[in-house]
Amino acid sequence: MNKLSIKDLDLRGKRVLIRVDFNVPLKDGVVEDETRIRGALPTINYAMEQGGRVLLASHLGRPKGERAEKYSLRPVAGHLSLLLGQPVAFAEDCIGPDVKAKVDALKDGDVLLLENLRFHPEEEKNDETFAKELAALCDVYVNDAFGAAHRAHASTAGITKYVGQAAAGLLMEKELEYLGRVIKDPAHPFVAILGGAKVSDKIAVINALIDRRVDKLLIGGAMAYTFFKAQGFTVGKSLVEDDKMPTALEIIERAKAAGVELLLPTDHQVVDSFDPLQSKKTIPIEFTNAGLVGLDIGAETVDLFSRALADAKTVIWNGPMGVFEEKALGFDQGTVGVARAVAEAADRGATVIVGGGDSVAAVNDAGVAERITHISTGGGATLEFLAGDELPGVAALNDK
Repeated sequence: MNKLSIKDLDLRGKRVLIRVDFNVPLKDGVVEDETRIRGALPTINYAMEQGGRVLLASHLGRPKGERAEKYSLRPVAGHLSLLLGQPVAFAEDCIGPDVKAKVDALKDGDVLLLENLRFHPEEEKNDETFAKELAALCDVYVNDAFGAAHRAHASTAGITKYVGQAAAGLLMEKELEYLGRVIKDPAHPFVAILGGAKVSDKIAVINALIDRRVDKLLIGGAMAYTFFKAQGFTVGKSLVEDDKMPTALEIIERAKAAGVELLLPTDHQVVDSFDPLQSKKTIPIEFTNAGLVGLDIGAETVDLFSRALADAKTVIWNGPMGVFEEKALGFDQGTVGVARAVAEAADRGATVIVGGGDSVAAVNDAGVAERITHISTGGGATLEFLAGDELPGVAALNDK
């Protein structure tokens, strides 16, 4: 990585503003999934140990530039204090005289979490004045929010123009190292597993992976139905992007021409659209009739995808295999099955990178997170990076 690292900075006695990604799910004021908070702990701990006065800035949800209590980061401050084993102060805003007074009161090793950046519309507009106000709070800036690095916002890009030093945090470094390896020099056989609802979200990544000589491309989730319908299969009322069917056929041809093995599901869990609660069954793809809706891959497909990973040396996985959130109805089974399969590939020595909210949730649900080589905290950022796009939040940091 050719960017300045937090380890290159002298932090003692300095006000260190760390842009973190604490965009975590909250329910009744309680953090439901702490994965992203834990991801930032090494950088926060390092800054504290080096005697920095730590300011943490993040967004949460989409409050549309207005203060909304359900998007307050206050519960995160309490959760973080438990993880750090010391109090975390909380500021009711992210700029202004009250915030500055709290920053001035910090001692070496103290931590202050600022309120949601997106309570100000200027954040997403990358407003110059807002960026300057954030910069005025600190002596050095560290971006550890890989999940927000694909956004050119005031706290990820604009601020870097007005601080003396802008460096990458430890999590950012780790993300760039692992994902960079996939782009530049993946060990082969290289297998990519892509899921989720829409082909349109993944076209750039699929093309980039084919260009980079991925050996096998496994496609599941609702996006698979666009490929099936394009090839003349009946998919019933399953989700399809009709306008992307020509693109799906192009991808099939590109993969064939490049010698990439493209695997689609062979069976799926379906329900009858007229009686969804009582009609669940698993059938081969070709037996799908007009009234059925596909909601998850079947056991045969999980086995097919598992065997495709048998000799893999590099594996990346982004996106669920079905309606993963419907756990009570069992439509998480395919995604959890793939989670176990990628963990087994890691056990055999493959470098396994998992990214995207549902995929990360699946490796946690399956109890295999500790076995995964790298769990990426980025969703859109991971996809854009793998597609070869420059991430504004990375480009804006100082070079070494």
